[in-house]
Amino acid sequence: MKRELVPMTKLKRGKIPEEDLRLKYPKVLEISLIIAIAIFIIAFRFLPQWDGPQGIVAQDQELVDLEDIDITRQEERPPPPPRPPIPIEAPGDDLIDDLDFSWSELDMFEDVPPPPPPKDEEPEEQFFLAVEEMPEIIGGIESIQRRVRYPELAKRAGVEGTVYIFAFVDANGNVVRTEIVNDPGAGLGDAAASAVAEAKFRPGRQRGQPVPVRISIPVHFRLAR
Repeated sequence: MKRELVPMTKLKRGKIPEEDLRLKYPKVLEISLIIAIAIFIIAFRFLPQWDGPQGIVAQDQELVDLEDIDITRQEERPPPPPRPPIPIEAPGDDLIDDLDFSWSELDMFEDVPPPPPPKDEEPEEQFFLAVEEMPEIIGGIESIQRRVRYPELAKRAGVEGTVYIFAFVDANGNVVRTEIVNDPGAGLGDAAASAVAEAKFRPGRQRGQPVPVRISIPVHFRLAR
């Protein structure tokens, strides 16, 4: 029996033939795995899916009977009749005869005194609005400003402003009444009117004669800074 002699060149390059097959195992394994995955994908892709037997469950259906309902119409009822009036018994002649009017203290024959004579109303004094010589404040407007009492409420609220007062000055130079023209509030108008009422004036004159005059006086309210 003859033995084959392997050339030395083949032994050096590939060593032993069994070892060369072992070196090819990883490649064969990779190729087999790729082929198996491809077959698995093709099977899921193209083969029909089978979900198993499915049971059919029968459900009972409820039967609903439809009834025709007649359309109802609301009848218009007539309004109720008015209530009869309650009869009130009128007093008879016998009851009127039984009444006694002796309790009345009214004497029909008593002399009624005549009404008192009407009082003579004094005619309201007329005040001029413009005369030849207008009234002048004795001491100037500063005398009125000195009499002004600043209300505490206005101080706390910080209210300032100018109040105009109509002063009705008679022929003697006295202020008979005052009238507030504009009032900023917080009691400034009343304080200004009180200060003007205490002032004294030189009366206004018309053709040399003293006459009553109405003048406008400004009163200023300023808080100290």
